[in-house]
Parts: sequence; structure tokens; C-alpha cells
Amino acid sequence: MKKKDTLLVGLMLFSMFFGAGNLIFPPFLGSQAGTAFWPAIIGFVLTGVGLPVLVLVAIALSKNGVRSLGNYVHPKFGFLFTIIVYLSIGPFFGIPRNANVAFEMGLKPYLGNTAINLSVLLLIFTVIFFGLVYLLSLNPTKVTDYMGKFLTPTLLLSIISLCVIAFIQLDQPLQTPADSYQTAPFIKGFIDGYSTMDALAALAFGIVVVSALQQKGVVEQKQQVSYTLKTGLVAGTALAIVYVALGWLGASMTSEGPFENGTALLSTASNLLLGKSGIVLLGIIFTLACFTTCVGLTISCGHYFNKLFPKISYKVVVTLVTVVSFLVANLGLNQIIAVSIPFLVMAYPLTIVLVVLAFFHRYFNGSQKVYGLSMLFTGVFAVYDGLKMFGLEVNSLNQFVGMLPLSSYGLAWVVPALLGLLLGVIWARITRDHSVVKVLETRSQR
Repeated sequence: MKKKDTLLVGLMLFSMFFGAGNLIFPPFLGSQAGTAFWPAIIGFVLTGVGLPVLVLVAIALSKNGVRSLGNYVHPKFGFLFTIIVYLSIGPFFGIPRNANVAFEMGLKPYLGNTAINLSVLLLIFTVIFFGLVYLLSLNPTKVTDYMGKFLTPTLLLSIISLCVIAFIQLDQPLQTPADSYQTAPFIKGFIDGYSTMDALAALAFGIVVVSALQQKGVVEQKQQVSYTLKTGLVAGTALAIVYVALGWLGASMTSEGPFENGTALLSTASNLLLGKSGIVLLGIIFTLACFTTCVGLTISCGHYFNKLFPKISYKVVVTLVTVVSFLVANLGLNQIIAVSIPFLVMAYPLTIVLVVLAFFHRYFNGSQKVYGLSMLFTGVFAVYDGLKMFGLEVNSLNQFVGMLPLSSYGLAWVVPALLGLLLGVIWARITRDHSVVKVLETRSQR
């Protein structure tokens, strides 16, 4: 495959990743982290960039996509886990959230004190927005050209323009970190990276990348893995640069705050730096970012559910995903975010552990016992952390979880995951799991 094609697929991947969360979280992190900006943004980039790239490579290695990863635990788990991932990043959370943010930043700033009901305007906006998403998603073979050649360069140029102007004009000293960033800014940034949803999105985008590579003549698995890594690095590099730039913009805007969220911060920065034209530029950035992500997620859902249920055509799946996303989007942004954040707290640890185990798969020959216990121990604590955010908690359990290392940082699942891994290997050895025993004996002879 030509270098130009690798670049185009990488830019397409960047545009699919770069949505609402990628815009609003880095600047808000910067404003909160202050003088602790660098450790915080490094932690954010690890989960916001590094983890998605690893997920893409893991998907390419697994031959049959995300479901193959889940099948390492159990076929029923693989089936259920994959459906939950696609529905969450697709029509239930990811797509509607992006559509709402596009409305909030692309249209709402121009409304002023209009007498028209915002719900009605949101309805009209989403009809047009999802109509365009639907039309582009019907032609997935054209997406690489549309996004790689046109939409992504426009998006990147708009973001870079805003950040360069901010770098030149804003010369404010960094402020003292907010309370949440004073003790462990790296870990706080690491957890904040969950909010981008990109690791979950990568589970779905993997099938789009492989499909795009196949259209370019890359059919052998080894080549697919290699080019997936290359295109992932193109997208990851672009994401990392944009995250650092937006984060630094936020850190430089601290004296103009406080800000409730990244949206308010970017609006203030755009108006301060460029006046009314800044609001227009920001509206273009948000609308393009959210639109390209919605197209990527819709295509991913279309490919997956068409493959899972072959009797339902790709066009029908895309239609259903678009309609459901449209309906959920009209519930409003606050309601969507209120549900999505606890879900991410539950889903991300499971995703991280599953992907890490996939990379060390050959060292324990894919023993189901290792996968099963690791995911079980991780899942218990991850799900409880998510339920606490819904207000469902038990004092005695809180005390027990609070005694675990890293629990104060929201990482109570890490030690249980390692314990599950250890017990899984021991169990496999005791029960004479031939694959694991063979690996362990081979190593002991070295």
C-alpha cells in the first residue's frame, strides 16, 4: 500500500475518533491541572491515544474483530460484550452525544434570545444532521476519500488555527492546580481519558480500518496488522498533538475562568481571541468533529450488525442506527451524559484488561481460566464503581473497596485484576491445562 493511502486511512481514522469528548475534555483538563499540566496531559494521552491504538492492533490480531477478543473469555460473553459496546458507542450514547454537542456549539450560539423553543430547534437540527450522516454512511467505500481528503484536513486546519492564535496571544502563567489534580495529576489525567470513549470506539472502528485496508489491496493478516499499526500511529500522533495544544490553551485561559466545562472554556477563548469570527470557527470545528465521528460510528455499527445478522442488510442496519440515534439525541445532552459516564467507568477497566491479556495471549496460550478470572475480578469492582455513580452503594462494601490500593484514585479494580490473572494461571496449572502447563514448563527449562 502506498504511503499516501496509509496517510489517508490514518486521517480518516483520526476524524472518526475526534468527536465531542476529544474537544471539550483536554482544555478543561488544562484549566484544572494548571502547573501540573504535563503529568496530567501525559496520563490523558495514554488512555485517550495509546489505548485506542493498542485496541486497533489487538482487533487486527484477533482475525474476527472485537467478538474474537470477547470469545477468549467465553463465547456468550463475547456475543454480549460486543453488542453492548456497539450499542453504547453507537445509537445509545456515542452518536447522540456528538449530535447534541454539534447543536450546542454549531447552532445554539447564534440563536441569542430567540423565542423559538430549543427542543424544536434541536429536532430540526438533528433531522438535517442525521440525514447527512445517513447519506454518507450508505457509501462506506467513499468514506476514506471524503474524510481523508476533505473533512479531516479542514478540521485539523481549523483546530490548529485556533491553537496557534491562542499560543501567540495568550501569555498567562499557569495557575495552582485544582484540588483533584494536586495529589496525583497523572492518574487523574489517565482516568479523564476514559471520557473520550475512544478505546471503546476503537473496538468498533477496527472493522472499518480492516475494510479500508482490504479495499487498498491489503489482504494478508500480517500486513493488516502492520498497516493497522501504521494508520493508528498517524491518527494517534494527530490526536496527541491536538490534545496537548487544546490542553495548553485551557491552561492558559485559567485566569479568565472559572469554567463549568470545556465547552464554556472554548467559547470564551474563541470570542476573546477572534471575536464573532472565533465563534464561527469554533462552530465549524465542533460540527465537523461530531459529524465525522457519527459517520464512523454509524458505518461501524452497520458493518457489525450486518455481519452478525446477515439477513438484515447493511442499509437497513444503518437506517435503524440513524433513527434510534436521532430519537435518543432529542432527549438532550445532560440526560445522555448522566448515563454515559457511569457506564464508561464500568466498561473501560474491562476493555483495558481484555486488550492487555490479548497482547500476552501466547504466554498462557489463551487459557479461558486466565481470561475468565481476570475479567470476573475486574468486572465486580468496575461495575460497583459505576453503580456508585448512580447512587447505588453499600457502606460495608465502600469500606472494603476503600482499603484496596489505588481505590482513592478510582482504580480499585487494578489489584483484583492482577489477582484474577494470578489465580487463573494457578488454576490452569492445577487442572493440568495443557496449553498453559506447556508454556510454563518451557520457560522453567530455560
